[in-house]
Parts: sequence; structure tokens; C-alpha cells
Amino acid sequence: MRVRFLVAALAALLSWPALASAAGPVTIVAAENFYGDVAQQIGGADVKVTSILSNPDQDPHLFEASPAVGRALSGARIVVYSGIDYDPWMEKLLAAAKSANRQVIVVADLRGHKSGDNPHVWYDPDTMHAFAKALADRLGEVDPANKAAYQERLEAFQRSVRPIAAKVAALRKRLAGTPVTATEPVFGYMLDALGTPVRNQSFQLSVMNNAEPSASDVAAFENDLKQHRVKLLIYNGQASDPVAERMLKLAKASNIPVVAVTETEPPGKSWQGWVMSELDAVAEALR
Repeated sequence: MRVRFLVAALAALLSWPALASAAGPVTIVAAENFYGDVAQQIGGADVKVTSILSNPDQDPHLFEASPAVGRALSGARIVVYSGIDYDPWMEKLLAAAKSANRQVIVVADLRGHKSGDNPHVWYDPDTMHAFAKALADRLGEVDPANKAAYQERLEAFQRSVRPIAAKVAALRKRLAGTPVTATEPVFGYMLDALGTPVRNQSFQLSVMNNAEPSASDVAAFENDLKQHRVKLLIYNGQASDPVAERMLKLAKASNIPVVAVTETEPPGKSWQGWVMSELDAVAEALR
């Protein structure tokens, strides 16, 4: 009888941390802070979110994962990352620290994006809608006791992004067909939504991939600016290189309006507020 009691007590002791963990918030690790922000909006007090890329002064393309990132992933119940080669370090870390209980959301896959597509999918409102829905569903599976709360917060998120859709529709009505250019394709999905043709895409891909644009691509970009063939320049305010900086200076000298966009959500802003502020900047530049 005493042996049975000791075995039962030991089993209860060993299972106690798991039970306590199950009763606590769901741990979510997001590769980028805009996904972490949306995850916090959907999860509320029922989740604990860690965002890996959150420094607005850091070039996301040059990020190197630290041991702390690996430790965070090892304890995550849900992991979120962009995919299609934007954050390949995440795939390597997940492969090195496999877990049968971990749920993984690859955001680009939710809308059928493939390798070679523009990787900046968070600037596509439809993709972010799909991510919010997928996350709420996963949270409901992992934490069924709070499923209704996750769905309520999802509906609140969906209401909160309606002004973005209205802004995009209004700008598209006014700006569709207006030629623009960019130093990188960071804002590409949003420009597509606005209906503004984007020139110099070969140049943009070279800069994004840390390659030197061809002489002909540089010349075409310069001519577009000097001859006012474009009405706006979008540039990456977070990461750049000398040739992109040259185009920025030339645009200003040619009196072409410029708007900076970033690859990390700025401190103190939600994803909704961040995107709306950049749309406002475009609207003002092309007024």
C-alpha cells in the first residue's frame, strides 16, 4: 500500500508542472513584431507573446538568431513567421528543436504565396485578415476553454481594420494609374491594392537581395526621377544601401515626393495604426 501511495504521489508531482502550464497563458513566439502585435490583440490576457524582430533600427535581412531565441521557441505553444524566404532562420531553428505539441503558422502559406513572391506579406490586408482568423482558430484548439473569447477578439480586430479598407478604396479611386517607384518592394502589396503601377522592379529586387543593380536598371531609375515619369518614391526607411540612397537624394533634388516605410512595426503603434499612418503619408504626398 505504501509503495502504491509513493508511486501515485510521484506521478502527481511530475505532472504538476504540465497542469500548471496548461492553466497559464498560451505562449506564442512571433518572428516579427507585427504578427506578435496582432497575436496579442487576438489573445488578450490569455496569451503570452514574444516577438523576435522588434528593433526599428535593425535590418531584418541581417538578423542572426541568438541562443535566447532558441530557448523561447522551445517553450512556445504557437509559433508564427512570414515564410517565403523572409525569415529562413526560423525554419532552421524549428527544425533543430522539434516539438510534437507546437503549432506553427506560416503566414505566407495562408494566401498561397510561393517562394519568389514579394515576401513583405504583412502589407497585404487580406493576408493579415487570414492570419488573424487562423490564429484565433489555433488558439481555440489549444485552449478550448477560452475559444469564445478568442473569437470575440477576432471580431473586434476585424472591425478595427475596416478604416484601412475604406482608406485603400478611397485612395484607389483617386490614385489608380498613378505611376510610382520604390527602392525596394517593401510596400508592394499595398501599392497593388492602390492600383498604382510600380516602375523599376528589377532594381528593387536587386536591392532587396543585397545585389548590385545593373547599370541599365540604375539609369532607368534615374531617368524616371529626372524626367518626372513617376509621381512618388517609396523607400525603405529602415534598411538601405548606397545606390538606394542615391535614388532618394535624386528624388528630393527632382522634387519627387518621397515616403518612408519600414519592415518592423514602430514602437507604440498597432499594426492598424502603423499601416494607416503610411497610407496617410502616401495620401499627403500625392495630394
